[in-house]
Amino acid sequence: MTQLGALDGAANSPATDFVEIRLPADGAYLSVLRTATAALAARLNFTIDEIEDLRIAVDEACALVLVKAVPEGELLCRFVIDPIGMTVVVTAPTRDGTPPARDSFAWMVLSALAGEVDASISADSHLTISMRKERGVVDGANA
Repeated sequence: MTQLGALDGAANSPATDFVEIRLPADGAYLSVLRTATAALAARLNFTIDEIEDLRIAVDEACALVLVKAVPEGELLCRFVIDPIGMTVVVTAPTRDGTPPARDSFAWMVLSALAGEVDASISADSHLTISMRKERGVVDGANA
């Protein structure tokens, strides 16, 4: 399983592809990420339900990042695709340099939909939310 924090090495693996999308940090552009998420998940043969879960999870992650994002900032979404699943990393510069509350309803929804979820703040106050979804995994066990 790819570690969420080790994406640079994962992207260079021969069995791994990645797609990066940079957008204005504005909720009006989230439909682009939802569409890309669905297309990439379909490429991996995720089920319809898994695709929808991942679309909603990406939307929730972006909402958590955008609420803290610097106005006029840039949202970066990186999809790391490997033979068994996908890791999605969403990042943007923040105003306050604090991570989202892990006890919020949005965080619970995100965790339930994506499986593995993590958030971090870099030294330059960029908020990053990483999530991992594998094909056929239900509640941490293979379906």
